Amino acid sequence: MPFLTPNSLAYLVQSALSTQSTRLGRAAHAQMIRTLDAPLPSFLSNHLVNMYSKLDLADSAQLVLQLNPSRSVVTWTALIAGSVQNGHFASAILHFANMLRESVQPNDFTFPCAFKASGSLRLPATGKQVHALAVKAGQICDVFVGCSAFDMYCKTGLRDEARKVFDEMPERNLATWNAYMSNAVLDGRPLNAVYKFIEFLRAGGEPNSITFCAFLNACSDTSNLELGRQLHGFVMRCGFGKDVSVLNGLIDFYGKCREVGTSMMVFDTIDKRNDVSWCSLVAACVQNDEEEMACELFLRARKEGVEPTDFMVSSVLSACSGLAWLEQGRSVHAIAVKACVEGNLFVGSALVDMYGKCGSIEDAERAFNGMPSRNLISWNAMVGGYAHQGHANMALALFEEMTVRSHEVKPNYVTLVCVLSACSRAGAVETGKQIFESMKAKYGIEPGAEHYACVVDLLGRAGMVERAYEFITKMPIRPTISIWGALLGACKLYRKTELGRVAADKLFELDPKDSGNHVVLSNMFAAAGRWEEATVVRKEMKDVGIKKVVE
Repeated sequence: MPFLTPNSLAYLVQSALSTQSTRLGRAAHAQMIRTLDAPLPSFLSNHLVNMYSKLDLADSAQLVLQLNPSRSVVTWTALIAGSVQNGHFASAILHFANMLRESVQPNDFTFPCAFKASGSLRLPATGKQVHALAVKAGQICDVFVGCSAFDMYCKTGLRDEARKVFDEMPERNLATWNAYMSNAVLDGRPLNAVYKFIEFLRAGGEPNSITFCAFLNACSDTSNLELGRQLHGFVMRCGFGKDVSVLNGLIDFYGKCREVGTSMMVFDTIDKRNDVSWCSLVAACVQNDEEEMACELFLRARKEGVEPTDFMVSSVLSACSGLAWLEQGRSVHAIAVKACVEGNLFVGSALVDMYGKCGSIEDAERAFNGMPSRNLISWNAMVGGYAHQGHANMALALFEEMTVRSHEVKPNYVTLVCVLSACSRAGAVETGKQIFESMKAKYGIEPGAEHYACVVDLLGRAGMVERAYEFITKMPIRPTISIWGALLGACKLYRKTELGRVAADKLFELDPKDSGNHVVLSNMFAAAGRWEEATVVRKEMKDVGIKKVVE
């Protein structure tokens, strides 16, 4: 390499960073060592620290920093920013502390990095300390520093502090408003996001794609179809009708509002679809029980050369689960392996769920055991797979392993529905009752209609039909169709015609148009030799059919 000036070498380092070329960066560094006296000029050291830290070569970045005798705030900020960019948040906090020990004052670029690291680690105490330093340094009034402090408080769950920072900001930019709306949605306060969007418009703000997507998420979380439609019109009026990010958000919004036809219409208007466009529409189809359409879309995406992402693969696997389409599920599994997303937590959980619902419990076990890490969804999928296929003892054994040995996982509402269903299939009455009675005290879960239905089914399958009815009469919630349906099924099985009539009458009240309940009651009377009553029920069923035609 010919002799290069320090400025040329700095340009080479910048080029290495922009092209993500570690080799070029190290070559430029080597040329500096060969041609320049030690220590290197500070501006070159800063460039090197910035390059190495952003390329996730933390050791090299720290070594260059240590060899620089005149470390400035720029040097430290480059190291901290690179750590944050690559997800090394704890290291970023450590570097920030070391910078302070050297009496180097943070600037308006350092503080946002420190706030992001604190928020990502969910360390409110550390975040408050950084906030105090920003106030002391007079940097908190900077719009970017203030926005970062606000975001940190949102991420750490300190709503009052976040609101106070937002209200006291002398100037708010678009990123600040977007942060408020996005965090409100993530925090389960979609209406706050809606009100803030309106306030933002009244203040003369001009929204961007992030603003629109945050508002659409708020609309979908509140199932406010009309408000989302109004925003769709506003989007077109503001000139964002061709923005792929916004259109993807609209696909997702309409899908969550059960308007999958409109989702497809929006999808068809996108000139240059990206993988998010395809993923959003596939997910919208799955959410609206259009599993076949979801599989067809996945095949279309593959033909158009769209690379399968973890989100797309997990969505299609959910569609295969709904269809119990084992062959297609295996094909998608092969694609996941080829695309190197099989080890993804969500893909792994979807594989367990798919194989369990498709009846291939061995493959479900293989997928479950092969997961590098598991979350609650993974455990629920495996427990549910065992229960679904009638392997009740296996489901109960896995539940015990989940709650006793794996202390990191705490069962949720769905877990206990699966377990109680398994107890019902296994005839484990006492075990099921114990689990149900300990739900609130042991797991902090209030029993819902599905849990009560499982207990009724548990007692009914075991022949304790009268006890099942007594259990229903003492329930603190209003019995649902599934609860009375479980009792009616037990009455049919054990020929308890009188209680069956009571259960059927309740079902007729809740769902008068469902002729299936009439059929079950009629068959139950017929099996007991009570033909006149069976005929009466058949007549009632015809009457219901006539009413349905008139309507």
